[in-house]
Amino acid sequence: MKDSDTDWQRVDAMRDEDIDLSDIPEVTEEQMAEARLRVGGKPVRKGKVGILVDAEVVAYFKMKAGEKYESVINEILKAGIRNLSV
Repeated sequence: MKDSDTDWQRVDAMRDEDIDLSDIPEVTEEQMAEARLRVGGKPVRKGKVGILVDAEVVAYFKMKAGEKYESVINEILKAGIRNLSV
């Protein structure tokens, strides 16, 4: 049984300019601001993780944002995700 009837070879060969998006409205900045990340249809919640970050990075964000430095780092990382081109 096939997972999809899509001709993926044809799709992969297409250039962005070849794709007809005329019936799909542009996403507004307001809509993006309200967007929530989902994985497998489920919203992604905050969780504690341990990552190694240079001391100077932590010091910078503590100086700029005070006690909210972790939230500021989180917002910057989220903005980076939105700007990634896959």
